[in-house]
Amino acid sequence: MKFKDYYDVLGVSRDASAEDIKRAYRKLARKYHPDVSTEADAEARFKELGEAYETLKDPEKRTAYDQLGEGYRHGEDFRPPPGWQPGGGDPRGGFAGSGFDDAEAFSDFFESLFGARRGARPGQHPGSFDGEDVSAKVTVSLEDAFEGATRQLALDLDEIGEDGRLHRRRKTLNVRIPRGVVAGQRIRLTGQGGPGRGKGSKAGDLYLQVEFAPHESFDIEGRDIRAALPVAPWEAVLGATVPVPTLGGVVDLKVPPGSSTGRRLRLKGRGLPGTPPGDHYVELRIMAPDQPDDATLELYRQLRETEAFDPRRKGVNA
Repeated sequence: MKFKDYYDVLGVSRDASAEDIKRAYRKLARKYHPDVSTEADAEARFKELGEAYETLKDPEKRTAYDQLGEGYRHGEDFRPPPGWQPGGGDPRGGFAGSGFDDAEAFSDFFESLFGARRGARPGQHPGSFDGEDVSAKVTVSLEDAFEGATRQLALDLDEIGEDGRLHRRRKTLNVRIPRGVVAGQRIRLTGQGGPGRGKGSKAGDLYLQVEFAPHESFDIEGRDIRAALPVAPWEAVLGATVPVPTLGGVVDLKVPPGSSTGRRLRLKGRGLPGTPPGDHYVELRIMAPDQPDDATLELYRQLRETEAFDPRRKGVNA
């Protein structure tokens, strides 16, 4: 049995990242796909690429492969070490979670390391492969995350055209943004990923990772909303009820007497929906009048003469 250098098959270095490995596989798979390639050895190369990707995309398989293959070169005679069980000692045999199900798609070398594969998925023909899952990002507004929305999204995706060849084309999809979605959450669009290869195969899924567009008034942390709230000096000193904009509309907030800049107040449950919902936090910012009239200035002068408060005195809260 000959050793297979899967890194060499994909044309990547041994320290390649998972993203580099995926990118290399997709590029070569398009080149050697039997339905579109004119290369004489396209089918064999395509299966070899699938086998290499199946090994290196899985951290567990990759670690086992690196340990067993250390010191070997592509094409050298190879035998697993004494005591090695296919599947790395997994009593079930093989590694769970494979993306490929066709037993004919893998070599004796692969099966000596990881065990024989399961039979083909019902309705899937030998030599067929399900499509790759595809990931992309979608940027949404906080308002859409709060209310839920349907968005049109244009993405460049692979598809098999009428000529039977693989093409990169722009597709417009209607995407439902769930109410209460948070940054980093993934939205799954079944069957909108990479095309299947061969009869009975299925298209992969498209996973959209949510990120939020910058908002002019609000910051987001998980499901919590944070914002600054300007208040007048007399509102901070005397206390007041002031209107506060939130994603769900304007609500009244009581500012306690004697509040200072930086004090944080909470509107419970006014953040993004969820179980539990997030909160809306405001941080007070005391704002002085920018163009006070003479009467207002006189009041401030009187206050300066009569009030002994010194904000710079040690022990006074900022």
